[in-house]
Amino acid sequence: MDRYDLAGKYGGGARNFFDRYVVTEELLAAGAPVSAHWIADRQSGPLLLNFGSPAQRERYLPGITRGECFFSIGMSEPGTGSDLASVSTTAKPMGSGWLVNGTKLWSTDAQRNHFMIALVRTEPPTEDRHAGLSQLIVDLRNDGVKVRPIVNMAGGEDFNEVVFEDVFIPSDRIVGEPGNGWTQVTGELSYERSGPERFLSAFRVFVEMVRALGPSPPAHAAAAVGRLAAHLMTLRRMSISVAGMLEAGKNPAVEASLVKELGNNFEKLTPEIARCVVPEGDARFRRTFVDTLLLSPSFTIRGGTREILRGVIARGLGLR
Repeated sequence: MDRYDLAGKYGGGARNFFDRYVVTEELLAAGAPVSAHWIADRQSGPLLLNFGSPAQRERYLPGITRGECFFSIGMSEPGTGSDLASVSTTAKPMGSGWLVNGTKLWSTDAQRNHFMIALVRTEPPTEDRHAGLSQLIVDLRNDGVKVRPIVNMAGGEDFNEVVFEDVFIPSDRIVGEPGNGWTQVTGELSYERSGPERFLSAFRVFVEMVRALGPSPPAHAAAAVGRLAAHLMTLRRMSISVAGMLEAGKNPAVEASLVKELGNNFEKLTPEIARCVVPEGDARFRRTFVDTLLLSPSFTIRGGTREILRGVIARGLGLR
């Protein structure tokens, strides 16, 4: 049974990664509200399909496919940023489970979601920084973790700090084998970094820019539209290429990091160019522009900071 038939067994449509890509792209282009189910659909579900036990699949996947079970990511930590190999949250064996202590940061929607898959250190650090890491399924509502929302510039609460103080996690909630966490998270991050969400977060600004300029914009404005459209089409082709690699069962960590890094550049460039060419007084454009500008700092945090991504790319190219 391949992974699509397996997904169908738990209530999914048994469709391939390209089918999901098309639906995702249309939702984002339309500005649909997708945040609640986003992480579970994009990476937690595939993670459990690939590494989860039969009992874990039966427990979590039907709820994910029905859109009723929401997941957060527990990777980044204070002082470590996106350097996942340096995470310090510990999970020590205790009886029939693990005792977890530490803090996770930038966990999207943890104050609303049901579960988190947390990267923890189940063995003391060694010279091999990637060894001794595992992932645990945390019940955000019942395990006793402390979730502290972080208010952003737009007044919203998307990111959170999640604190573990002697939190007990039963042994049946470890994903795969202990110590296999690094393999798991690098696969997850390829899903997280390469999708159309990495360049469509500012797409509504582009749409409103084209609408405001009308069918006969001045030459300098037409050049700006052409520049952004060329960037957008190139990023889309790159993203689809990575989707093909994921469909083939590969782990395109470097390629996904390139999409995310270049996508961040595009998302920052779009509002800056648009505000220089759209006539003042266009209320629809200004509303979209302001919303995007206030949220834009988060674009570089989610999925890994730019510095870490550039390190991944440099290593992949043999430059470090």
